[in-house]
Amino acid sequence: QAQLVESGGGLVQPGGSLRLSCAASGSFRNIYRMGWYRQAPGKQRELVAMITFTSGGRTNYADSVKGRFTISRDNAKSMLYLQMNSLKPEDTAVYYCNADFADGLVVWGQGTQVTVSS
Repeated sequence: QAQLVESGGGLVQPGGSLRLSCAASGSFRNIYRMGWYRQAPGKQRELVAMITFTSGGRTNYADSVKGRFTISRDNAKSMLYLQMNSLKPEDTAVYYCNADFADGLVVWGQGTQVTVSS
C-alpha cells in the first residue's frame, strides 16, 4: 500500500524560500504522476505542480507559481520535492503531496502547513 509523508513546511517571511519534501513508501509500481496541491482556509484544494513518470517527466505548474516554484523527484530515494522561492502571503496554505496511479488509485499525504507572513 502506497503512503506519502510530507515535511518541510513552516513560517517564512515574504520573499523567502522553503523546500517541501514528500517521502513515498510502499508499492508505486503503476505510478502515473505525482504532484503538490494546496488548500488555503475557506478555499478549495488546488493543483500547484505535477510531474509525470512517463513522457520524460513532464511538469506542469499553476499560473500563480510559475517561475517561483520547482517540482522535482529523486526516484532512487523515493522522494518528491517542491522548491518554493519568492514566497508571497497568498501562498499560505496546507500543502499536500499526491500520487495518481494508472489503475485510478489516488493517494494523499497528511499535509504540511506553509505560512508566509512578516
